Amino acid sequence: MTDTLINFDIAAVDWARAQFALTAIYHWLFVPLTLGLAVIMGIAETLYYVKKDEFWKETAKFWQRLFGVNFAIGVATGIILEFQFGTNWSNYSWFVGDIFGAPLAIEGIVAFFMESTFVAVMFFGWTKVSRGFHLASTWLTGLGATISAWWILVANAWMQYPTGCEFNPDTMRNEMTSFLSVALSPVGVDKFLHTVTSAWIIGALFVTAVSGWYLLKKRHERLAVESIKISSAVGLVATLLAVHTGDTSAYMVSKVQPMKLAAMEALYDGGTAQPLTVMALVNPFSQPDYAKGEEPKMKIAVPKMLSLLATRDMNGYVPGVNDILNGGYTMPDGTTALSAEEKMERGRKAIGDLKEYRTLMAKDANAANSPKAEELRKSLKENMPYFGYGFVKERSQLVPFIPVCFYAFRAMVGLGTLFIAFFAIIMFLAYKKDLKKFRWLLWTAVGLLPLGYIASEAGWIVAEMGRQPWTIQDMLPTWAGVSAVGSGSVMLTFFIFLALFTTLLAVEINIMLKQIKKGPEL
Repeated sequence: MTDTLINFDIAAVDWARAQFALTAIYHWLFVPLTLGLAVIMGIAETLYYVKKDEFWKETAKFWQRLFGVNFAIGVATGIILEFQFGTNWSNYSWFVGDIFGAPLAIEGIVAFFMESTFVAVMFFGWTKVSRGFHLASTWLTGLGATISAWWILVANAWMQYPTGCEFNPDTMRNEMTSFLSVALSPVGVDKFLHTVTSAWIIGALFVTAVSGWYLLKKRHERLAVESIKISSAVGLVATLLAVHTGDTSAYMVSKVQPMKLAAMEALYDGGTAQPLTVMALVNPFSQPDYAKGEEPKMKIAVPKMLSLLATRDMNGYVPGVNDILNGGYTMPDGTTALSAEEKMERGRKAIGDLKEYRTLMAKDANAANSPKAEELRKSLKENMPYFGYGFVKERSQLVPFIPVCFYAFRAMVGLGTLFIAFFAIIMFLAYKKDLKKFRWLLWTAVGLLPLGYIASEAGWIVAEMGRQPWTIQDMLPTWAGVSAVGSGSVMLTFFIFLALFTTLLAVEINIMLKQIKKGPEL
């Protein structure tokens, strides 16, 4: 297998990465709206159950119709996304499939049994089941979608922070040693909480935008105002929670993926009492010459804030790109960081030991208990944490593209701050004033919807681009995880998926706009 991993087509790697990025970005256009609308339609139906007012029933049904359109397209794009692990990333799937496949399998069971059951009751059971059972089905539909997201995010978090596993040289696979360590990884918990709260923001922005449009057109005014009251409250709570979960996520990144944090901050030479960069002029089109340690131009920063966020100490030490590459500093666990060259050497030692072990076992199947085999297994276990570095030729390959990480992070944080102010203002006015008089705010509500998606996608860009070059952190680089397929085949499917996903998006937008134009059946 190691010979296969060394001989790769760099063009195939680039196209495989591009295809996965394409499908992931498209898929994520649908998922957050599903999770966000689930909360708002659940609240609307709860008000119907409590107040027994038919208005709230029709309000819930209206938002459920939009949920259903989005839900269906999201399922279709998600299935295509998961198939790529077997088609374009077969080495990756072979290497870690025993671990990565478990949460995906659970997600599939939840999606096809729990969600499909209750979503059917939610749409077709209004006159067939009791109001209480229907309300429970609505909330369970949203809960099922959220649980599905949990297992997907557990799988992704494991790629960012592999835990609960051990490499078996006899099977050439990583095998799970603790399901709970994988399922309850601190990185996974933080990722789930931050992702779900950000999805609630998208749902709140969507409902506020649609309701604002109704008020501008002087249609369905009661539904619009009442929906804005719900969505603005959900949005404000979600944005404040996203700030908290984002903080804990960044703290976790500083401990397990310091290079990602350094790229997010364009921090080349770190140290103690590091400031948090608000904005700086980083060339967006080329990798900076970080080796020279030059600070980005026109930098505006908050003193000591990065150290506080990353270490919970205003004078804490935060390594920069060069510090991580050179090693020698004390890490959070008290050990001394190795240099890139030391990690690469230990990675090559792990690959060499694995090859020698496999050769030994091929010659004599009874050699498993021999002293030589035991020595090789011991050496492999010691160096396996650096296995992926054995495929790295230059230290520059270990640095993600800094401009994308830097600006994507600021887009996410900056827009999130804007959303806090927006939800606070529109919620106050919805409860205290006549919203129809504030047309500028209603147009703002409509205009902020695409910015919500930009912020959401920017967060994923930071998460995924920031961990490059790794498909699995420190364990397997991207070029070692691809399938043995030609670049032409991957390029062809890339454009097929581009056309297919664009068509699906256009179809969804068209159906959604027709449903919005039609409005609720009040």
